[in-house]
Amino acid sequence: MIKFKIKELIAEKEFNERRKITLHEIADSANVNRTALSKMMNPSYQYSTTTKAIESLCRYFECKVEDVIEYFED
Repeated sequence: MIKFKIKELIAEKEFNERRKITLHEIADSANVNRTALSKMMNPSYQYSTTTKAIESLCRYFECKVEDVIEYFED
């Protein structure tokens, strides 16, 4: 199973920048649909996305792919 670590990335960015970050801000800045972000954050959806969206999130959060997604055996 693939798990998106969006919540963890948001928490880290909020801590580092000492401010609240909304999904709307991430969606606008990373050019990723807000609904898609919400689905990525909910593991029960088992959401599938594009490499372009993952690349955009890496750029926004200034991180590596493995910081955005993680694989767990079922």
